[in-house]
Amino acid sequence: MCGITGYIGYREAYPIIINGLKRLEYRGYDSAGVMLYDDGDVHLAKTKGKVSSLEEKVEQEIPNTGFVGVGHTRWATHGVPNDVNSHPHISKSGNLVIVHNGIIENYDSIKQELKSRGYTFHSDTDTEVLVNLIEEMKSQEGVKLGQAVQMALNQVIGAYAIAVFDKTKPNELVVARLGSPIAIGVGKDHEEFFIASDASPFIEFTKDAIYLEDEEMAIVKIGREVRVRKIKDDSLIDPNIQKLQLNLEQIEKGGYDHFMLKEIHEQPRAITDTFRGRLLVNEAIIKLSGLENNMKRFLNAERIIVVACGTSWHAGLVGEYIFEEFARIPVEVEYASEFRYRNPVISDKDIVIAISQSGETADTLAAIKLARSKGAFVFGICNVVGSSIARENDTGAYTHAGPEIGVASTKAFTTQITVLTLMALRLARAKGTMTSEDYRVHLRQLELIPDKVTEVLKTDEHVRNIASIYKDASNCLYLGRGFNFPVALEGALKLKEISYIHAEGYPAAEMKHGPIALIDKDMPVIVIATSKGHYEKVVSNIQEIKSRNGQIIAVVTEGDVTVKEIADHVIEIPETEEALSPLLTTIPLQLLSYYIAVMRGCNVDQPRNLAKSVTVE
Repeated sequence: MCGITGYIGYREAYPIIINGLKRLEYRGYDSAGVMLYDDGDVHLAKTKGKVSSLEEKVEQEIPNTGFVGVGHTRWATHGVPNDVNSHPHISKSGNLVIVHNGIIENYDSIKQELKSRGYTFHSDTDTEVLVNLIEEMKSQEGVKLGQAVQMALNQVIGAYAIAVFDKTKPNELVVARLGSPIAIGVGKDHEEFFIASDASPFIEFTKDAIYLEDEEMAIVKIGREVRVRKIKDDSLIDPNIQKLQLNLEQIEKGGYDHFMLKEIHEQPRAITDTFRGRLLVNEAIIKLSGLENNMKRFLNAERIIVVACGTSWHAGLVGEYIFEEFARIPVEVEYASEFRYRNPVISDKDIVIAISQSGETADTLAAIKLARSKGAFVFGICNVVGSSIARENDTGAYTHAGPEIGVASTKAFTTQITVLTLMALRLARAKGTMTSEDYRVHLRQLELIPDKVTEVLKTDEHVRNIASIYKDASNCLYLGRGFNFPVALEGALKLKEISYIHAEGYPAAEMKHGPIALIDKDMPVIVIATSKGHYEKVVSNIQEIKSRNGQIIAVVTEGDVTVKEIADHVIEIPETEEALSPLLTTIPLQLLSYYIAVMRGCNVDQPRNLAKSVTVE
């Protein structure tokens, strides 16, 4: 949440910063702002609303020239979204400018102390407090900007990623992080540098990037190598310059109306990329180095604990069914936000699987640290190479889904399930809990999933027509059983996230324990009724809904006859093994949510009040 961009070098800064903000707008879009330095002064423009509104304001209010600048897209925490609370924030003297992601928890006590020293504040933000605290530190004799930032950060409690500019030192920027990501793009011969929350704003300019670790800060100065220090003890760190794997084409819409729709249609490729080199069907081999190198630990595990949030939590629930069915290992799935504040019973015989698309989810990171402190072995599943979770765990696997820009996760969900499936199958083979023939069948069927997802995507127009009928609904119920109960939860979440229609997911049998009271002619009920598993039970549930005049949208296996006669609408998917069916059943639910949201005039890629990566509590 919230996005930072910055540039210092020989190019005009404004085009780089504004384009970077557009790419980061999925991270925060309540308000936006930019600072440009030129002719010995700073020029500031800030506004509530989108980056497009910021562009208009820049044209009207400030010169868009200069070779240094910072920008920010905000997702409000302290203070309502308005022009004043927007970033960047400037210090009392007007010399220091800051952009900040995160939350300073002890900002109020610092604010009162600064007030007693004559500082005044114009916004409600913790960020304005921080920039003035840095100024107060810098006012001490002989203290340079980097030292002032370090001194101030040692006094604050909370999470942050910051970039600080001092107009008296216009050839440098100071960057720091704790709990919120920040990347530094390094130009050729250190003649220019780029600052951003992730690498997407600068991928066309450089492939070299430094990702700061927690409690690290860097001084970025033209013509000099980046100097990285520990905030706590001032020790020097040798920066690790990574080669970016992103390319510009990956983060453009590619002709689709929205990133979400593009990412839904990317799932055949994303799933293929996830098992590419890992799934060797002809040899009946699964290769996951993070698992292979720690096989003994997994085979001796007493249980697996999955920690995740949101869509990743739903993927973890699917993983629970798959691990217990195939590998016969007990699994518990925990909300990371609850797990971290309990006193969970964890031992060194437990394995914790942490799942996060961004690899930066604050609660999941905290859960990892708690688990490791109690001796558990942590396996991370994430999409972003070099992210905090990728660095914090003991080992793990990348999903290789490619950049996911839409706030509502789609391909993250299916690729996370793909990794969990590969893990469960490999463990089942190692433990002997699955027959050789059953193992080979699942490998062959998993290899066919991308083609089958492509077939499901051909229902696009059919799903759009169904969406037009139910776009004005006030409530929806999603039902599934077994492996597809988590898909019902995920389908309901997607609808809530992007269309703002209230929706709930339930195990189909639990309908009789409360939700059935809600069913009437105005209640659409989306039922996952594939042919394998508990088909007859689900058919009975559908009949109960129909007898109460409920409107039924059913996801069924190709060739289904029984449900087709009862339901108001059916969406067919190809047949596959029951454990793999979530990779197919989720696709029409994603499309349904997407088209309903579009027809309601909602901002699909940037739904209100949500951010892509929740990097603060």
